[in-house]
This record gives sequence, C-alpha cells and structure tokens, in this order.
Amino acid sequence: MRYAVAASGQWVDEEEGRSRLPAGEAHAWEPGRNETVCGLSLSRSRLTRFPHVPWTDAFPESGGAADRVQRLCHRCASVAGRRGPDAKPPWRRVNPRP
Repeated sequence: MRYAVAASGQWVDEEEGRSRLPAGEAHAWEPGRNETVCGLSLSRSRLTRFPHVPWTDAFPESGGAADRVQRLCHRCASVAGRRGPDAKPPWRRVNPRP
C-alpha cells in the first residue's frame, strides 16, 4: 500500500522549485479516499492533501519533506508503518500453539 501525507498546514519551499510541503500535524492518507488512515475526515478536519509526498518522507529522521512537520499521528504511524530508530519491531508470535 502506498500512503501519501495529509497535514494541518503547508509551506512553499522556494529553494526546491516552489513545491508545496506539509507542516504542522501529519497524517497518512491513501490517495483516492476522503479520510486519513486513522479515520479523520479530510474536509471536516481541514487537512490539506499532499499526493506527491510519500508517508515515509514525513518522518523527521528522513530529511525529506519533514522540515516543518511538528507531529506525526501515532495512530496513522501504527497502521501505515513507522521506520526509524525509535520504531518498535513488528509483532511476531514467538511460541505458537500446537
């Protein structure tokens, strides 16, 4: 599944050719749907869609489009995936029942 970013704000990067980038609180969003992965309605929550920004670029450690992202939605991160130094390993059954 490819997730994009929906955020509470936006800013324009003049150095990189005037592209819109997310700011504020970032949520994972599946293009073609009208809600985030965590269930927020985009229009009611007044979130701006960024279909050109992948979800993994919203992580602060990625160095991508996360310059002004202040917070990542923890519910979206648990569903869409969170890769980084503070990420928990995926759940795995250690001793399955016979």
